[in-house]
Amino acid sequence: MIGLLALRHLMHRPLRSAFLLVGYGLGVGVMIVLLAIGEALLVQARDEKLVGGGDVTVLPEGIDLEVMKTGGVGGLFFSIDHARFVYRQLLAAPRFAPVVATAAPQIEGKLLYLRAGGREYPVRATGELPSRTASVGAAPAVRAGTWTDDEGDRRWMAPSAMQLYADIDRFHLPPPDVANRESWGEWHYFNVLAPGARRWWFISLIVGGDVTGDEWGGLVSMTHREQGGATSRFTRTHDASRVVFSLSSPDLTMGESRVRLLEGGRYHVVASGEGSRGARATVDLVITPAPGAYFPGATLASGEFTSGYTVPALRASASGRLCIAGSCEVVTDAQAYHDHNWGVWRGVTWEWGAARAGALTFLYGRVHAPDPLASRPPLFLYVVDSLGFAGLYRPRMIDYEDGRSIVVNGRRVRVPSRATMSDVRGGDTVIVELTIEDAIGSDTRLPMDERGDPQAAALPTPYFIQMKGRARLRGVIAGRRVDAEGIGFFETYR
Repeated sequence: MIGLLALRHLMHRPLRSAFLLVGYGLGVGVMIVLLAIGEALLVQARDEKLVGGGDVTVLPEGIDLEVMKTGGVGGLFFSIDHARFVYRQLLAAPRFAPVVATAAPQIEGKLLYLRAGGREYPVRATGELPSRTASVGAAPAVRAGTWTDDEGDRRWMAPSAMQLYADIDRFHLPPPDVANRESWGEWHYFNVLAPGARRWWFISLIVGGDVTGDEWGGLVSMTHREQGGATSRFTRTHDASRVVFSLSSPDLTMGESRVRLLEGGRYHVVASGEGSRGARATVDLVITPAPGAYFPGATLASGEFTSGYTVPALRASASGRLCIAGSCEVVTDAQAYHDHNWGVWRGVTWEWGAARAGALTFLYGRVHAPDPLASRPPLFLYVVDSLGFAGLYRPRMIDYEDGRSIVVNGRRVRVPSRATMSDVRGGDTVIVELTIEDAIGSDTRLPMDERGDPQAAALPTPYFIQMKGRARLRGVIAGRRVDAEGIGFFETYR
């Protein structure tokens, strides 16, 4: 009976009935959509992997947002390398103070394993800096006790210069699975440009061999070069009993030669070596890095190959004495540079350079692994100014013009006279032009070469070329037009 009445009513007022049915259907549809959205919001609010509380979420370049929740490649299971560097030199840097009021680094839902009572339990852990979390208004309610920054928190956020260099410039042990452990090498490298820019020194204190075993030692290597003139090399080897290095600081001792990190973040470098004709060279220098002008470091790993590199003093000054055969030169605030390398160096080559360009300083490079099937690695170009990190670029290649020639081990070798590289990234455009004024070479196949590479005979480019010249950096960096020149040092292979 009810069905018959409803049918008769619909037939009596068909247009009105149709209008009411359409309206009712739309209402039901809207309600279903709203309920679905509400349920999705509730699920996301309960999901510990989705962190809220901010206006901007910063993700590493290359993260695929479509697979963040599925756990695929490029999903949420990533880590941000050098998070301390990102915090200090980007999020909390003076350069961005007008646009970034405060930043609160966090580790959210990190998977850890807790061992207790002979059993292992998977746990999720969260790490925060109390003062930074409070600065964004996200501090939890403390029912008892206090929740404040400890010494580790303060060192992470704002280390002293000495703490910073101790963290990034320490020595390492070879990884357990690394191949060719006997070819492990790690060293401090310094270069110093004398007044007049026509004389310079390369100074290396090298630890070589498997330092976890018995067959290893140290080498002090110094090269003094006069532009267009003589090259003098001085070396001294030390067995393992006279070599002491630190896993928590840059400190290194090789007999009477040493590197010490001083208060304030300065380096005291003392080195001595003998030349081929018996002449003795000694240096006693204090290297003072410019604040913020450092490269935090990177480790490249491919199979059994490992190569690490950091630059504590991309822009620095040197003061002290440089002596050859008792004749000493005193330098004050001379242009200087310091880096630290570690890894397996058998069959390895590289491109490298560092130079000043007015108030800017830049670093470029790439490492070629010994694997012939490995893809050609891209270059990186890293720029700093008085406020620290200014830009990172990825030129596709460096174009050399081999317009010079030098004699290496009795053979004439063509070497660069000019080089250029460029990149366009976002609104930035950078162009680097190198003009080579002087070059020297080493045949890495010789047993006494400081590279000490037993596989160099198989290299298609066995000549290690060290160059000095002028660098011009121009373009647009962070919206600022730049065009400046300066002096730098560069390396390649031929």
